[in-house]
This record gives sequence, structure tokens and C-alpha cells, in this order.
Amino acid sequence: MNDTLLIALYAFAGAAASGLAGAGVLRLIRRRSLTASLTVVAAVGVVAMLAGTLAVAWAMFLSPHDLTVVTTVVAMAAVVSLATALVLGRWVVARSRALAVAARSFGDGGDFAAPDGPATAELEYLSRELAATSARLAESRERERALETSRRELVAWISHDLRTPLAGLRAMSEALEDGVAADPARYLKQIRTEVERLNDMVGDLFELSRIHAGTLPLTPSRISLYDLVGDALAGADPLAREHGVRLVGGRIEPVPVEVDGKEMSRVLGNLLVNAIRRTPADGTVAIGAERTAEGVVLSVTDSCGGILPEDLPRVFDTGWRGTHARTPPAGAGLGPAIVRGIVEAHQGRATVRNIPGGCRFEVVLPAAAS
Repeated sequence: MNDTLLIALYAFAGAAASGLAGAGVLRLIRRRSLTASLTVVAAVGVVAMLAGTLAVAWAMFLSPHDLTVVTTVVAMAAVVSLATALVLGRWVVARSRALAVAARSFGDGGDFAAPDGPATAELEYLSRELAATSARLAESRERERALETSRRELVAWISHDLRTPLAGLRAMSEALEDGVAADPARYLKQIRTEVERLNDMVGDLFELSRIHAGTLPLTPSRISLYDLVGDALAGADPLAREHGVRLVGGRIEPVPVEVDGKEMSRVLGNLLVNAIRRTPADGTVAIGAERTAEGVVLSVTDSCGGILPEDLPRVFDTGWRGTHARTPPAGAGLGPAIVRGIVEAHQGRATVRNIPGGCRFEVVLPAAAS
């Protein structure tokens, strides 16, 4: 037992000395290639075994022949270990460089494509993470391009919509100032109308900015759909009469919802105004409300003739107007964008689809707890 313990101590001492020396070397070359580190690790294992063997041989007074045999065996093991470490290191380094080249491609604006061939579990995991990151970056770039396009369109349309009433206001004010207005009362009435139009536009822009900033204040309360729909129909009735459009309250189920009454009234009002302006005279705009498996669905159906299929995904984009035939007579096309923002703030969603002869806008909201 004492001999075994003594052999273990001598072997440990020799191996520990080699291990400490190897750790020091690894620290010195920590910024070098992985091949060098693997070579040092392999060398440490072989040298540790050789040091322990030599220490035991010295303590046990082995014969020179036995010591030569042991040393030769350890040397052959060292050759094989170092060769294996070099091969492994070069393979891992080559795979890492290929991964770096692939990562550089999506860093320059391209898509990441993992290099072909087998890889270690860690490098394979890194490849999957880079691929996921590349996909998120691509989505982010697409969203950024869409937002930039939407911003440019909004600025252009807002500039146009501001220029038109401002030019009219300037002309009418100059006519009044010069005393050449044939009917000053009519001019004053028209000025007031244009000012209200500009005020509504500024209000829409302010509302949209709060939605985009995530600062839209909501005060949810339990409200009956009857009240929401009734108020929306009463508010849109004068505009419908002016355009010769019939407003119809369809199937309205007695379902309570937890929403901000003011903001949700704005949603229904924007949808009804949008539908009335798109519907020709003698057409019909219908509003409905019902409970489904998805939640509470509020719908507004118009008789506009439909939207081009390629334009449907953009209906709720900021400032979108589509074809000239659908350009509103006032405003900057912000109504649908405000609708989507308010609905999403209520954890709902807004959709639109074509139906025979028109469009159907739907707002899906979570049902109130019983």
C-alpha cells in the first residue's frame, strides 16, 4: 500500500509540474490560433505522463532498459497525440474561418448562409444563431425600408394637403382684405371650414405620433357594443346624408367589451367616414358586431367596388391612399393607420378584405370577462 501511495505521489508531482507549465504556456498564447492551443494541450498530456513515469522510475530505481522502453512508448504516443491535435486544430480553424466569412456576408447587408460540411456542436449552434440573427436583421431592414417609404409618402401627401387649403385661405383672406369679396359671409364660412379641416389633420398627426411612440393613454372600461355602435352611427349620419349613402346597423349582439370608449369611438368613426367617402351615392354602408371564437368582431362594410389585391396589405399603412380613385377629399389618409394603432393598443387587430361589390373592414377585440 505504501509503494502504491508513493508511486501516486511521484506521478502526481511530475504531472502537476507539467500541467502548471502547460497552463502558463496557454496563457501566453491565448490570443494565438486554436491549433497552437490544442497542440499545447496534447503536449501537456504526454509530457505529464512522461514526467510521472520518469519520477517513478527514479524513485523505484528501474533498470536503464526498462526506462528506455517506457520513454520510447511515451515518445510514440506524443507523436500521435501531437499529429492528432494538429489535424483537429486545423479542421476547427478552417471551419471557424468559413463561418467568419459567412457571417461577414450578412454583416455587409446580405443573408447568412451556413458553410457546408460537418462542424462541432458549438460551431453548429453558432451557425444556427447567426442564421436566426440574419433573419431578424433582414426583417428589420425590410421594416426600416417600409417605414422610410411610408414616411416619405406621408410627408409628400401632408405637404400637398396642407398646401391646398392654405392657398385657398390666403386667396380668401386677401380678397376680404382688399374688399373685393362679393359675399364676405360665404368667404368667412369657407375659411372656418378650411381651418377645421387643418385642425383635424393636425389632430390626426398628433394622435398618430402618440401611437407610434407608444404613449397613447387608454382608460379601459366595460362598455356595451350597443352604445359604441349607436354613437358611431349618430356621428356619421350627417356625412352619410350629405353623400346620399344609407347607413345600416346590421346584427349587433349584446356583448360587453373592455375598451377605452373615446378611442374606440374614434376607430368606428374613422372606419365609417372612410366607408362613406368611398361609397357612391345610393350605396349602403353597414356596421355589425358579434362574438366569435376569436373575440368580439366589429365590422364596417362599404360599396366601394373593392381594393386591388396587391394594395390590400397596405391599407393600414401610414398615409396610404392607393389609386387616385380612392384618394379622400380631405385628410392625409391617416384614418386607417390610426385605426390599426388604437386597435393594437387594445391587444386586437384590424383587417380588410374584398367582398362582392365592396370591402369589409373588421376589428377583432378581446371579449370582456364575464
